[in-house]
Amino acid sequence: MPEDVVWRRDIYREIDLTQDANGGLYYPVEPMDKQVNLFTYLFRLILTGRITAYTYKLDGNESFDEKDKLAVKDMLERYGIYYEEKDGKLTVADSDVPSAEATRYYIKESVYMDQRTGTFTTKVTALCPILMRGADEFTTDATPYPLFWVRYDDVAPWLAKLPMMPSNLNNVTNMTADDFFAMNRYEGKIYKTNNMQGKVLANYCPTDSDMVAEQTRIEKQIDDFKKNVWGNGFLPDTTKKDSLDAEMAATEEKGKKPLFGSRSSKEKTSKATPKKEK
Repeated sequence: MPEDVVWRRDIYREIDLTQDANGGLYYPVEPMDKQVNLFTYLFRLILTGRITAYTYKLDGNESFDEKDKLAVKDMLERYGIYYEEKDGKLTVADSDVPSAEATRYYIKESVYMDQRTGTFTTKVTALCPILMRGADEFTTDATPYPLFWVRYDDVAPWLAKLPMMPSNLNNVTNMTADDFFAMNRYEGKIYKTNNMQGKVLANYCPTDSDMVAEQTRIEKQIDDFKKNVWGNGFLPDTTKKDSLDAEMAATEEKGKKPLFGSRSSKEKTSKATPKKEK
């Protein structure tokens, strides 16, 4: 992200991998041949030290400081993930990786305007997998356990090597996990925005309807800013010009007089008709 952006809004979303739009990140639940899902892939990268994970704090804010690096062994023990340790190396069998329980993620994204290119971009900046546990035959309410944060720029080179199916309608693995996030193909509800009070939506939305209304309001704020910024001196408004060009082309095609006339037609009408000599 450029450092000199003129406008930025940080959004936190919760995405549910059981929804079709996000299902490509969840399947296969268990490794199949060389195919693995996102959680298993991230888990292996962290376990082998290829990427760094950071502790999920109680306030939900991510921190990528040295002091907040995740102690992997502590995480395994805290969440009851069976492991073996030999010569200081931790190993976890495929059957013990809790990928089936990792059905949700927190995603931090930044929507910003790049004044150099005059474009809006939505960039994922951090990921946090969530284990959903506690549902049984007596209750369907599972308890979320956010595990850790990873900085997206750290994992992006690795995600570019993870193939995935884009949807149930297309079973060709013609997309990578990095493509999926870079193209913002995921769907998720806003649960927090960066604000001076550090509040999540649940802190000031007492009912579900209030929550939906606030999520809709935030989405609209972003869309309205994108629409209105063109008329506020940032960039020229080309929509009117495009519509006039289209109208002129349509009238000329039908053999009608152009809306504003061509240059040659103006030149003809500007010359006075010579009077006949008597």
